[in-house]
Amino acid sequence: MATEEETGERTPLDDVMEDIRRELVMRVAEADRDEHREIYDALEHE
Repeated sequence: MATEEETGERTPLDDVMEDIRRELVMRVAEADRDEHREIYDALEHE
């Protein structure tokens, strides 16, 4: 399976994998914010 690093060209699979990574990062960040809401709120009001 070719990747961008190997061929220098983007494939539809590369685009899908990038979308999946982006969505995963967003979900992890949201879960972290929810889990540590009191810390984020305290920092926001400093």
